[in-house]
Amino acid sequence: MLRFLTAGESHGPALVVVVEGLPAGLPVTIDVVGDELARRRLGFGRGPRMRFERDDVEFLGGVRHGVTLGSPVSVIIHNTEWPKWQEEMSAAPGATATPLRQPRPGHADLVGMQKYGFDDARNVLERASARETAARVAAGALAKALLGHLGTAVISHVVQMGAARAPGEPRPAPADLARVDESPVRCFDAAAEAAMVAEVEGAAKVGDSLGGVVEVLGYGVPAGLGSHVHWDRRIDGLLAQALMSIQAMKGVEIGDGFHVAGVRGSAAHDEILWDPDTATYNRETTRAGGTEGGMTTGDLLVARVAMKPLATLNRPTLRTVDVATKEATVSFKERTDVTAVPAAGVVAETMVALVLAAEVLRKFGGDSLAELTRNHRAFVDSLT
Repeated sequence: MLRFLTAGESHGPALVVVVEGLPAGLPVTIDVVGDELARRRLGFGRGPRMRFERDDVEFLGGVRHGVTLGSPVSVIIHNTEWPKWQEEMSAAPGATATPLRQPRPGHADLVGMQKYGFDDARNVLERASARETAARVAAGALAKALLGHLGTAVISHVVQMGAARAPGEPRPAPADLARVDESPVRCFDAAAEAAMVAEVEGAAKVGDSLGGVVEVLGYGVPAGLGSHVHWDRRIDGLLAQALMSIQAMKGVEIGDGFHVAGVRGSAAHDEILWDPDTATYNRETTRAGGTEGGMTTGDLLVARVAMKPLATLNRPTLRTVDVATKEATVSFKERTDVTAVPAAGVVAETMVALVLAAEVLRKFGGDSLAELTRNHRAFVDSLT
């Protein structure tokens, strides 16, 4: 069973992630993790903090001489800005001279203060921050490395930014990932890319923010991941939960989920065909997103996730209340971006990869990479 746990605050000394369940013998290097973290900083509309938050990464355990040991893998991502925050975020007994008492609308601030009995929003926002996703991306780099040995690749691209939307086809393949990442908005369509850039520029001029939609694609996903037997084993449910757990995400669809709700059944399902040349079943459409009955079909996996506009604006105008005085005010501003949708795609890849890797290990098992790949190959061969 694959599981992971992250720890750390946005302006703390470091973020840490512990990944348990990886088989022994998986080749990994710190560069693999660093490359994924660099992708997380991509995107037009990001603020200057992306230049500050260089990711200084190291393995603390679970890896020796470039391969996993079968024990938990621990990764630490140091915060290079920690000296500026050492006093404010100190773990030693003390108190801050500048408590934050104007909770920001759209954030976890107020309800987190109510839930835990805090009078300082920083006790909430530091952990609620999307900076936490850096630790997830580090874990996802390991999951992607594992999936790669089974011929599975997970990629993403932006299909909507504000009102600008890309056409549904063509979709990028794994070989197109570099091209997607080179796009300032991580969009595969040139015309839509230009419209998205214009949307970001327009929002930036007035100090506003933008949301959007990211599509995650899973190529070479084995059939039979997940299960129809129990509600909490259904692969579409697991994917939806994982994607919705990302900060600022407000909606998920698998395949053409929302579209097919408005059409008749004859146009809503993926017909099953037999290919005698490859001796495999296949589906020519992706309306169900590569899942049926809570299981992967072996066809292209398609999931989309909608991100709301960022709640911290460069020109703060959202009304709030000072929790100490109860006086009306406007929300305070931490460093922010115009949009983080392009980076959100990288995080969405991470969460999908972690779900698939967990289900791969559940189905095929194995204490070593060699055993896992052997079991996977035997299953694939049994389907032909």
